[in-house]
Formats: sequence, structure tokens, C-alpha cells
Amino acid sequence: MNTRTTIRDVAKEANVSIATVSKALNGVDVVKASTKEKVLAAAKHLHYVPNLMGRELKTNQTKRIGFYTTSIKGPYFSVLIESIAREAEKHGYALNVFISMEKEVVLTSILGGAVDGFIGFEDMLDQEDLETIRNEAINAVFIDRNIQDHTFGSVVFNSNESAEYATSYLIAMGHRDIAFVKGFDGVFDSDERFKGYQQALKKAQIPLKANYLLEGRFEEECAYQSTKQFLHQQNDLPTAFLAGNDLSAIGVTKAIEQAGYHVPHDFSVVGFDGIELLKYFRPSLTTIVNPIKEQGELATQHLIKLINGEDKGKSFVLKGTLYEAESVLQFK
Repeated sequence: MNTRTTIRDVAKEANVSIATVSKALNGVDVVKASTKEKVLAAAKHLHYVPNLMGRELKTNQTKRIGFYTTSIKGPYFSVLIESIAREAEKHGYALNVFISMEKEVVLTSILGGAVDGFIGFEDMLDQEDLETIRNEAINAVFIDRNIQDHTFGSVVFNSNESAEYATSYLIAMGHRDIAFVKGFDGVFDSDERFKGYQQALKKAQIPLKANYLLEGRFEEECAYQSTKQFLHQQNDLPTAFLAGNDLSAIGVTKAIEQAGYHVPHDFSVVGFDGIELLKYFRPSLTTIVNPIKEQGELATQHLIKLINGEDKGKSFVLKGTLYEAESVLQFK
């Protein structure tokens, strides 16, 4: 049985990375002449023919799509991955989940033909990496950045607008001193939510206080520790907290209660996502409910259309909705 020579085989033969092979075959100037000659010789020896145009037309598909991320901790990912897997199965595809903090490992897998296309929540990939992937005509849908071209699409939440709305809601409830519990700098949803928070304050002519910005990292424990320290050290306390996600909001609430205060009588708290866990948490949390299941389904549907050449890359922005519960009280 004949097997198609892949870019991974060429990289192994030339003793270079897959990214280097891609750059050499696509004429990227950053590759040394000697390295390029070595790669071209290896490709010729292995009879490798790069399919630079229309990879989606190939007939020897793996019938697998990939999901690439640095972590799958938290209920957001459990809902997301299940929705991707179930939608992929409907279309005859299996899902491979790749978790790695090593960029070269991620690129090797993506460029090595392990999957027909992938869904990325992978902030390690920079513009140069994306160009390398694009040059290999590999289809991808990103949920960690807003992007669209011939081979790439994206499905993201309207985190900026939602955060501005949530902050404005707190302001309308009488709160002017509002702390913000951040996620990760450089991560799309985290950055967009912070921008939305700032925009709402600016529109209400409320100055941004640097001491009201807490680390949360989208994690309950980090948000808990940051809030605990904040309440112990600060004399100038806010009346409300806007957390980067629901897990952070839970951590904030637990720290408030542990310090002898109460939600919502002493502090109001708002989160993001609308995770299933909130059903069992008291006081019930006011949050921006994001359509996580829909995000996974739509990303999968769009990716499969890209793989089959039925569509070009598009950007989809999903709207969150405010769920009002017990954790916010009118401030008087």
C-alpha cells in the first residue's frame, strides 16, 4: 500500500523542523540558502509534492479535526469540547484534542497532516506561525481571536460589548466603585472584557482606579486569593466586582464571605459564561450567559465547510445575554 509522503517526512529527512520545511518550500526569505537546499534535496529524494493550492480538494483525508489549546481546565472547555466532538461526529469526523504549552509541538502536529483542519484556542501562535499554516493551505477556525481569510475563520463572543453592558448595568444599579478581576493579558476574551469595562466607566465619567484591577486568570483559586488579599489590604473598597468569568466570580464571592462580608449586601458580583455549576452556587450569580455550545457547533460546521471547499473563512460574533440573579443589589 502506497502512502503519501508528508511534510513531516521531509522534515525528518532534512533534520529540520516542519515550520522550516514549509518556509523553504514556500520561498520565505528567513530560511538560509544552505538550509533551503537541504530541504529541497530531501523533498526531491522523497518525491514530495507540496499541495500549495487547494488542500481541501484532496481525497485522502484523515476524517479527523483537531482542537488545539494550552489547557482544558474549567467547565467552559468541557461544554465546548463536547459540542465540537458531537457536531464533528454528525459529519463523519473524529476529534483529536491536543494540549501543549510547546509551540513547536503544536506546529509539528498541525503541519504534519495529523488532521484535516483544526479549531484553535491557542494564543501561542503568532502572525508568522499563522502565515506558515496558511502557506500549507490548512484550514482553521479560531475561537481565541477574530480573524477571517480564504483558509481561516473565527467564532468568538462579543466580549467587549457584553462587558460594557455588564458594567453599565452595575452603574445603573447605583455602583460607581467597581473592581475588575482580569483573566490573562493577551487572551482575546480577557482583553475585550477589560476594554468593555473601561468603555463603560469612561461613558459614565467614572475614573479608572488601578488599585481596583485584580488578577483572576479565569480561575477560582487565583481570584479567591487576589480578592482575599485585596480586602485585607485596601481601605478604599469598591461596592461591586466584575469578574472575567464565572469561576473567578465564585472565587471572589468565597473570599468576600470568608472575610466576614456578604454578597450582595456588602458587595455585588457579576461573572461571565453562565456555566452549569452556577445552578448549585448560592447566592445565585448574576452573569453574562455566553452560548458556549453554539460556539463549538458553529466552529465545527464552518471548519468542515472550509475543509470541503464549500465556503471561505468568515468571522462569527456570538452575543451574550445578561442573567439577573441574587448577587447584585441596588446600591443606595
